[in-house]
Amino acid sequence: MAQVELIMPKMGESIIEATILRWAKKVGDQVEADETILEIATDKVDSEIPSPIAGVISEILFKENDVVPVGKTIAIIATEGEATAAKPSPAVRDEPAPAAANPEGAGTTGANGQSNGVARPAPEPMLAEAAPAASAIATTAASPTGRSERFYSPLVKNIAKTENISIAELDRLPGTGAQGRVTKQDILAYVGNRSSVDSSTVGSRQSAPAPTQSAIHNPNSEIIEMDRMRRLIADHMVMSKRVAPHVTSYVEVDVTDLVNWRERNKVAFEKKYGEKITFTPIFIEAIARAIGDFPMVNVSVDETRIIVKKDVNIGMATALPSGNLIVPVIKNANLMNLPGLTKAVNDLAGRARQGKLKPEEIQDGTFTLTNVGTFGNVMGTPIINQPQVAILAAGAIRKKPAVVETEYGDLIAVRQMMFLSLSYDHRVVDGALGGSFLRRVGDYLEAFDGKREV
Repeated sequence: MAQVELIMPKMGESIIEATILRWAKKVGDQVEADETILEIATDKVDSEIPSPIAGVISEILFKENDVVPVGKTIAIIATEGEATAAKPSPAVRDEPAPAAANPEGAGTTGANGQSNGVARPAPEPMLAEAAPAASAIATTAASPTGRSERFYSPLVKNIAKTENISIAELDRLPGTGAQGRVTKQDILAYVGNRSSVDSSTVGSRQSAPAPTQSAIHNPNSEIIEMDRMRRLIADHMVMSKRVAPHVTSYVEVDVTDLVNWRERNKVAFEKKYGEKITFTPIFIEAIARAIGDFPMVNVSVDETRIIVKKDVNIGMATALPSGNLIVPVIKNANLMNLPGLTKAVNDLAGRARQGKLKPEEIQDGTFTLTNVGTFGNVMGTPIINQPQVAILAAGAIRKKPAVVETEYGDLIAVRQMMFLSLSYDHRVVDGALGGSFLRRVGDYLEAFDGKREV
């Protein structure tokens, strides 16, 4: 009888470890090929991991809640036949493991987003924070002031560089991760307390202030511990506000023709394409066109360099039943027609709410849309989904009196109006660019052809 090693699969470009949430099988259980063996969670998505082969679970090497590096053997499956090399789960694409100066790896940040109102399931949000490429994960830490043999993830090193934390200072910071590694939470907690603590005396992990007595003992208060996803979202939002100087611009848009077209054609559209059309794919279509006109909104920042993205990958903030958010990404949205966008939006939103998104479906976004109008809000000031530089919020569409220009003069008429708001990173997007881009999105929505064929 052969012994097959089940290894922790690679769940995305920047993922180097995962947490075991639940074992669906126990030692001695029979398992079929593609049958779920366990559930795991990363900073970006939760996933069920199927067996790559039929056999019997002969050994389980890690417990629930253990954090396991990618590529580590997590279980042994006994099979009939000759011995077989270790196999990853078929749930994810086979990618080369990162070069390992340290085979244990380190954690990366999660994909999170702001609580806006479109659709979303396991957290990017489910808004997504990108970490450096996995191939760079296993290098020794470096800083302008020296080098260290201690292992630091690229995210921790980037935060240290941004906050001007020397390598000597970082080396004194105790970590709560596996084998004492410094995690994102450790360094952010240290940064938050750094102003009141002499860095030369750091000898123990800086802890958050304890709740006040009134908060603990007040019988009219309830203390709720944040779940893992909410903590990731919170960290991501704080990081975004700290890294990027936010500016928000607004425009009011007359979408009467668009609303009337959808109302007249939604039944025919569903009959022809098998998809219900919402306003979201129409908004995404306008955004993709405007990005083509203003490509410098579709960028990210790497220290003093601006990286212009050739792909137009638009994320849509999606609310989950848990109250958290995730941001599935529509890849190459500028190359899709309206039926294609509609199908992609419905598919991603539906699977997001069911927790069935694949890791790659919440990665590589270059711009984000959030629909605050879903909750009846007329406008919002969304937080940028790092490492992107802009996020657009679509407000509620409401009937309002408005001035309409005609060949007979100006008239007051009831129109379908909405606000669009754009938050952007003022390091690289100034008011002229941000305002012009936002106005162009509005122009495309106002110019929607009310006679457009389904």
